[in-house]
Amino acid sequence: MPERSDTPPAPLLLGNEPGSFPHSVLAERHPAIIRQVRESFPYGPEQHRALDALLVQCTKGVVEPLPADAHDRDRWTAWGADAHTGRSWFDVPWLWSESYFYRQLLQAVGYFAPGPWQGIDPFRPSKTAELDAPETDEELSALDALADLPDDERDRALLHGSLWGNRADLGFRLSAAHDETSSDTPPLVADDSATLWSLLPPSGSATLCLIADNAGRELVPDLLLIAHLLTTGRIGRAVLHIKAYPYYVSDATHTDVLDALRRLTSAAGAAATYGQALWSAMTDGRLTVRAHPFSCAPLPYAEMPGDLRAELAAATLTVLKGDLNYRRLVGDHRWPPTTSFAEVTAYFPGPVAALRTLKSDVITGLDAGTEAALVAAEGQRWRTGGTHALIQVRR
Repeated sequence: MPERSDTPPAPLLLGNEPGSFPHSVLAERHPAIIRQVRESFPYGPEQHRALDALLVQCTKGVVEPLPADAHDRDRWTAWGADAHTGRSWFDVPWLWSESYFYRQLLQAVGYFAPGPWQGIDPFRPSKTAELDAPETDEELSALDALADLPDDERDRALLHGSLWGNRADLGFRLSAAHDETSSDTPPLVADDSATLWSLLPPSGSATLCLIADNAGRELVPDLLLIAHLLTTGRIGRAVLHIKAYPYYVSDATHTDVLDALRRLTSAAGAAATYGQALWSAMTDGRLTVRAHPFSCAPLPYAEMPGDLRAELAAATLTVLKGDLNYRRLVGDHRWPPTTSFAEVTAYFPGPVAALRTLKSDVITGLDAGTEAALVAAEGQRWRTGGTHALIQVRR
């Protein structure tokens, strides 16, 4: 197992700097999410009052404790709630305040309490609307053309589909848009895909852990990649890690996995074939779904519990999808972009890969020339605009 990195930590990201990306999330995005949730279901007066109180609390007030009878109060205490209670949401670590916001949002709508709203995902309407959108049909129909591609191009297409999420069509097109030589600021700011494939030779014996990010049109390409890896023998088993409860608006839960699987199996052409392969893999145990409580922790993976560490240590490769998982993987710090990805992930218990579209300030592993070209062309917008992505691997 790699040793823990000796790289000194950069400052933790907080939300107390006006004009910063974390500040805009706390001051603007979270209120917008509360408004969206209010309109998603015909919640009653009790839920409306709780949502109004949360809006005031998270923008003008301080962090309040969970109710004394909350089923996970002890868990959140272990995750640092006592240290942050009574402080402004803007003055505690941004990763923590974001995560706690979603836990308090579920509290406000009665997700965990006995009653009619128990277990009702407040984000489900937007998830299903995206999954049922015509654009999803277009992306799934693109799968039909993959059968005619050489093996390496099909590998690349499905990997890029998973990387870009709901811009998956970019991956299927294999166009010059993803040609790293096409401009000084390529969409891929780092590409260790050759190393990723070298860790998954077609021997049929590898175990892949894929820690998912979003549901809907971003989860579908993740499932397609898993199906492809299973059917081509690059892996013999996959474990799909999802969230234990609704989280960060669109993060995938077990229900979202089933919705995506049914979307595939009910589609036409190659999409249905992929869906049937996944269905069979779930029924015979080659694909399992895992929702560890740490999936919703406001902490970096460096602080993962022992049982999860042991599980990931046993994998041939762990792939972490998306921006939030990247922040948790490298630590939610204002790293210099040229900080070594290998060093800051040295604690991880096995080979690890990050597939991420850039939507926040955290970044590591860039070479100095790439960083300089990005800054010269775009200022700092390249960090958060979702127009750039990376594939980073540490053996």
